[in-house]
Amino acid sequence: MSAVDEKPIEDKQIESASVLDVNENLAAKIKNPLYGIPRDRLIRNVEAFAAEKELTDILPHLQKGAVLTQNPADFESLSELDSTDKDVIRHERGHKWSHPLTLYITVFLCSIGAATQGWDQTGSNGANLSFPLEFGIPTTPGTPNAAANSWLVGVINAAPYLSSALLGCWLSDPLNNYLGRRGTIFICALILIATPIASAFTHSWQTLLIVRLVLGIGMGAKGATVPMFAAENSPAQIRGALVMGWQLWTAFGLFLGYAANVIVENVGKNAWRLQLASAFIPAVPLAIGIFWCPESPRWLMKKNRYPEAYKSLKRLRFTELQASRDLYYIHIQLVEEQKIVRGANYVQRFTELFTIPRVRRATLASFTVMLAQQMCGI
Repeated sequence: MSAVDEKPIEDKQIESASVLDVNENLAAKIKNPLYGIPRDRLIRNVEAFAAEKELTDILPHLQKGAVLTQNPADFESLSELDSTDKDVIRHERGHKWSHPLTLYITVFLCSIGAATQGWDQTGSNGANLSFPLEFGIPTTPGTPNAAANSWLVGVINAAPYLSSALLGCWLSDPLNNYLGRRGTIFICALILIATPIASAFTHSWQTLLIVRLVLGIGMGAKGATVPMFAAENSPAQIRGALVMGWQLWTAFGLFLGYAANVIVENVGKNAWRLQLASAFIPAVPLAIGIFWCPESPRWLMKKNRYPEAYKSLKRLRFTELQASRDLYYIHIQLVEEQKIVRGANYVQRFTELFTIPRVRRATLASFTVMLAQQMCGI
């Protein structure tokens, strides 16, 4: 990684109305950072930003975007916007699902990632009826060591979830840092292609256990990355709906896994191998298609690669005005976020999950949903 990539997000020319301190602002609400800045100062800030980030060729669009970001509700009265610009914003407000095809291709690939997650979870269900006998660990009541073997089969089934929680989710942070969102998803997709196929060629329960542990690493890192990738590429007005599609498509993947189990159930003694291997299928289009999607603009900006971030946004938005507006606003948010976390260590940030009322409510809601999910089996 070059020195440029490692440069932290900072912009001494950017001024905001206030710096959020989440320890003082108990609601943890971040207001528009541009609110209250005089117009002439805002324009100068944008000029300095464009010069620093090598974006002077789009300076007029950035200036319009900054003014629009500062006054999103009053765009009709902004003299900086011409009639064409205002038509674009009116269309955006009135047709919130009208976006470039590239955005929906990105969302579709993220949906495949979710379906892969579901299929990986159910691919072993049908195999449970056969592989214990194949590996000499029968669980039928009355057979020797049936109780111990049942625990062993349970460990083999649970292995992906164990490694996902202990390794996969945690590895997603360094993987995303160095490889980006697309690179991380691609590596995870390769793991999710290789491990189901490898499962079909195992000849001992020990080998199957190891393979499934590796499978869990891919599941965990992908599960932590795909929703984030979808969120960072989506416009604010439909971001929640698109990101929550993860749960819907995970459930669809569960269905596909069960269907695959039934389809190959009666092919003979090797049916369990096909049931395990079938989970690689959705990971193939995920690996092939992910680089057709633009990289996360937010990730590129955190790496100080602003021209590339702008190119990504142009593919995800209809006009240069929208791309410039979102580019500048994301930058301002990154600057504010760094002010918040600067000097705070991991422990301090972890405790904020419980000490800040708004964040605490979100944390408890997440705990409740996850607990209910495990208790009801859905």
